[in-house]
Amino acid sequence: MVVGAGHAGCEAARACARMGLRTAMVTMNLDLIAQMSCNPAIGGIAKGHLVREIDALGGLMGEVADAVGIQFRLLNTSRGPAVWSPRAQMDKRLYRVHMKEVLEKEPNLRIKQAEVAALAIAINDRRVTGVHLRDGRSIDAGAVIITTGTFLNGLAHVGETQYSCGRNGEAPSQLLGDQLRSLGLPWTRLKTGTPPRLDGRSIDWSRFEPQPGDAVPTPFSFLTGKIERKQIQCHIGYTTEETRRILLEAIPRSPLYSGQIEGVGPRYCPSIEDKIVKFPDKLRHQIFLEPEGLDTNEVYLNGMSTSMPIDVQAAVVASIPGLENAEMIRPGYAIEYDAIDPRELGHTLEVKSIAGLYLAGQINGTSGYEEAGCQGLIAGMNAACKLSGKEEVVIGRTEGYTGILIDDLITKGADEPYRMFTSRAEFRLHLRIDNADARLTPIGRRAGLVTDERWEVFRRKQLQKELLTVALASHRNGQWLKRPEVSIESIAGWVVEVLGEEPVSGVLPTVETEVKYSGYIAQQERHMAHMKDAERRPIPEAFSYAGIPGLSREIQDRLTRVRPGTLGQAARIPGVTPAAIAVLDVYLSLERVC
Repeated sequence: MVVGAGHAGCEAARACARMGLRTAMVTMNLDLIAQMSCNPAIGGIAKGHLVREIDALGGLMGEVADAVGIQFRLLNTSRGPAVWSPRAQMDKRLYRVHMKEVLEKEPNLRIKQAEVAALAIAINDRRVTGVHLRDGRSIDAGAVIITTGTFLNGLAHVGETQYSCGRNGEAPSQLLGDQLRSLGLPWTRLKTGTPPRLDGRSIDWSRFEPQPGDAVPTPFSFLTGKIERKQIQCHIGYTTEETRRILLEAIPRSPLYSGQIEGVGPRYCPSIEDKIVKFPDKLRHQIFLEPEGLDTNEVYLNGMSTSMPIDVQAAVVASIPGLENAEMIRPGYAIEYDAIDPRELGHTLEVKSIAGLYLAGQINGTSGYEEAGCQGLIAGMNAACKLSGKEEVVIGRTEGYTGILIDDLITKGADEPYRMFTSRAEFRLHLRIDNADARLTPIGRRAGLVTDERWEVFRRKQLQKELLTVALASHRNGQWLKRPEVSIESIAGWVVEVLGEEPVSGVLPTVETEVKYSGYIAQQERHMAHMKDAERRPIPEAFSYAGIPGLSREIQDRLTRVRPGTLGQAARIPGVTPAAIAVLDVYLSLERVC
């Protein structure tokens, strides 16, 4: 049973169904499955890595994005391939329509419109057994995955006005939210927000800088050979001194600064009023005008998230050159919602204290479609594995950004909405977008999620990569390719001779990167081996930290709170020192000897 049909819910439900389990996904509105409630885009810095990893494991997001994307850009190309990240504008309506079509074709999946009012939990062994619906029905389930996004006790703010909702105009999930608060799981209030949407017909586009897509679009999915769809343009603009004046004068009316909003917002995606206050030396701020689809006039004003009163929002919009006469279709708003402390979860995203209950997405303190999608996929895979008697799926920090995200959450918690960045990775050169399939597709295959078609595409790419790598190692072209100014495309004829056929999509960038950066990659592999050694040192679940000499009371409390599964995870807990890890290592060795 999957509760919620956002980006986490869709991945979780499809994974369970594709792996052979009878699966139900319950949502309060069948027409808003996979709704892009914030920006109409998939991917971005590090987020594009997550989408590639979802795809490599056999998930959905990349395939759907490739099918309905209307502008594709590869970001960070002025830097090294470790941080290249794909991003694409979506047709917002087509994204949810296509996602629903894909889900409805899954034989083992049933999609139901209802509100989940409560979990059914067996008190004697603290195990989830299903859900109770608000209409009085009950559904039994061996595992339940909660992916409720911002709906748990959601509260929207527009200036001094506030009202309960899940997304603007949709009912919140209050009954389930209240029950989760009663289960002894620590929770907090987080906040996110959106900008105004404008009518594109009322915008003077000549006043903005065009931002076209790439001439050769980079797909998200390893199954997509080429994207040939015509692309739209986005546009770039800037706030003005008048924008700044309006916002500063209206700060007393801001729910962010009046104390009306209690939840903690995302530090890396501040509202426009927050930018004005926190960066007083910055004379202007960049904004992006992003069309929400091919058959709509609605334009997303990226960079101007706000919860100011509507009259202030209108004045702010009009203060920007080119938007003097712009009509606001929807005002921006902020929304607060309940989130559970993710330190209550294990690496499989199962709640430690309630067997069979999994959490994924914003309920775990994350922000973003991509962060939600990868969690939903891992939760769904593990729920299916548990009920099928298969080995659990745990992605390590050396295997993917997905593993980094989950490990960060369950080890450090989330004091603010968590967003993925490439800087969170210890081994960025290893965790590239081009080799996500090499890192993760075998894992998806073992779990039963990767289809024969995808496996054949992967197998063929790996075979070509091995042939080329061996040939380059013994040919002068191998040394030639190490030069930074040389591209593998310059030896395309030789490549075809070696392979005896045209190279498959994606194999050339991987080979070129691994040749050019071979020394750095070898160095990272040595460091990864050290990390894996620490991850192989298990800490027994019942291990007691109390009374160990050399561990302060504070460190004992931190270790007891998180209950790390390995010595490596213990070392990543904030406040746990290297000296404490050395002491813990000794005591674990002593316990093993005894």
